[in-house]
Amino acid sequence: MNMVKMDGAETVTTGAPGVREVRPLKSKIAVTEAIASLVPYPPGKPIEELERELGITGSIKLASNENPLGPSRKAVVAIEDAFMSLHRYPDGSNYYLKEKLSKRLSVPPEALIFGNGSNEIIELLFRTFCVPGSEIVMGEPSFAVYPIISQAAGAVAVPVPLDSEFRHDLDAMAEAITDKTRIVFIANPNNPTGTIVGKEAFASFMKKVPDNVIVVMDEAYCEYVGSPDYPSSLEYVFNGAPVVVLRTFSKIYGLAGLRVGYGITNPELVGYMDRVRQPFNVNGLAQAAALGALEDDEHLRSSIANNIEGYEYLLGELNELGLESVPSEANFFMIKVGDGKKVYSELLKAGVIVRPMASYGLDEYIRVTIGLPEENTRFIAALKKVVR
Repeated sequence: MNMVKMDGAETVTTGAPGVREVRPLKSKIAVTEAIASLVPYPPGKPIEELERELGITGSIKLASNENPLGPSRKAVVAIEDAFMSLHRYPDGSNYYLKEKLSKRLSVPPEALIFGNGSNEIIELLFRTFCVPGSEIVMGEPSFAVYPIISQAAGAVAVPVPLDSEFRHDLDAMAEAITDKTRIVFIANPNNPTGTIVGKEAFASFMKKVPDNVIVVMDEAYCEYVGSPDYPSSLEYVFNGAPVVVLRTFSKIYGLAGLRVGYGITNPELVGYMDRVRQPFNVNGLAQAAALGALEDDEHLRSSIANNIEGYEYLLGELNELGLESVPSEANFFMIKVGDGKKVYSELLKAGVIVRPMASYGLDEYIRVTIGLPEENTRFIAALKKVVR
């Protein structure tokens, strides 16, 4: 390393010219044990960086449950139209988006809350309704953000293993509720398994939940669900139950890069969360894009059709290979491949990026997002070479 002097002080730089190294803190800064021991969510590398490291080109990404069709053209045009307003702060009330969704979902505007992705609404729930020591019941494995935010907030995550069919075990989750429980999270469809809980099971569960416990139905992938047994969680909101329904524009609407999600719940709960919500938490381009996306039902239908076609093709090919998979109602599913990490690594060398499930305790599985027809074909071709 090179040594340089600035303002009379000697400073250490890294090998790159002009890049200075930040020295260690002079004293210990106090943080809670919950924060110090927290393992952050591991972000994936950009495709370009993976290709550079592996010496490959033309990779396909089937790892993050994104819509392979991309965003609606109407959403893109809406973004372009909003460019000249970038010097203005966004609408802090999400007024037009709230009015549009209110009519679409037949819910009052005051029952809606918006966030920088539905992740922010999850954080708002913790900041608003939890105190250190609060217990948070959740399925395991499920969305990785639940236990991370629980620990960061000083709450106690209470994971309940999924049943033998990789579904939420609602009976066991009801039994896990104590007088310290503040929130129960149910991802429906569940991520990473793609499974859903049915109407009767959910109705039975709700009868067991105390009135002072918030039940969060995380429905990020609800638009893909085709099962008639999918519960209508909004009915519980209408009936006064403390249910929060989370949805997002990141998945089927193809706006993951803009981060806009929303919650539907009792206006009283919205009022409390609005007290701690930042005033401009959803940026202007995201609001414009979401409004444009809601104008394009054809894009929605095309996305669903692509998902159904892709799932049927992939399932047929996997059956021929003799590989088990978990039945899914989302735009992804899990495949039992034996050594998940090894299969992931071999697929990566072939330029096919999937998600290994070892971090979820499912070492024998990979999770694959349903892509475009040509991407699905390429995935199967690469998988055949690996497993054979």
